[in-house]
Amino acid sequence: MKNTVLTFKQSKIDGKKLTMLTAYDYSMAKIIDESGVDGILIGDSLGMVVKGEEDTLSVTVEEIIYHTKAVKRGAKNALIVADMPFLSYHVSKEQAILNAGRLVKEGGANAVKLEGGANVIEQIRGIVNAQIPVMGHLGLTPQSVNAFGGFKVQGKSEETAKKLIEDAKLIEEAGAFAIVLEGIPAKVAELITKSVSIPTIGIGAGKECDGQILVYQDMLGMFNDFIPKFVKQYANIGNVMREAINSYIMEVQNDTFPEEKHCFKIDENELNKLY
Repeated sequence: MKNTVLTFKQSKIDGKKLTMLTAYDYSMAKIIDESGVDGILIGDSLGMVVKGEEDTLSVTVEEIIYHTKAVKRGAKNALIVADMPFLSYHVSKEQAILNAGRLVKEGGANAVKLEGGANVIEQIRGIVNAQIPVMGHLGLTPQSVNAFGGFKVQGKSEETAKKLIEDAKLIEEAGAFAIVLEGIPAKVAELITKSVSIPTIGIGAGKECDGQILVYQDMLGMFNDFIPKFVKQYANIGNVMREAINSYIMEVQNDTFPEEKHCFKIDENELNKLY
């Protein structure tokens, strides 16, 4: 069954935990979708895991559209959420509506996600009024990495925790259908989850959220140079891939690949005409 913003809201009512993963291409989206995940995020995390950048700030609307189109072709049941990249919604409400519209109209997204609290409420309200579902994002918001002075846990003081709770309520009032909570203390995430009627999706925010999201490269162990504290590696696909590639290289160099079963044949009579 196709997941929608309504099935997300119903999941919170029913106490059913939601699952989300990132995806950026057709092949991975197909595997993730067939596994039964509720939602797929085309995250601006592609700046880091696809483009190899140090942060997400260089990602463009055009890049999100390109990857969303690919994911859409592979995912038939998951809710497709496209990230609104840095400076695609910050200037004005009108800019936010136009760019959100592009992600839906050109990319095929079912919803968009944007970062921020009170500072982006008018943008959220405007996008929702344009009939585009919005997922909020609070806490360690990667687009604010320079303002935060790095990728740091948020909401560790009474003041900042209260601000997160207030922002979550404002995001709900503005019409968002869900909120991602990233890099905040588990107890604060629990308070937020109980204070709003829309689902909270955690990443580094504890198990009391209404659902969880991870970057698929992290949870599959494709990179080992840095493993965030909140990530559980469910496999070590990176090593499996390296071993397979090494075997391929060795077999080609040793002339054991391709074997006869991998080759095509020509009729002997036709072959003799070539000599």
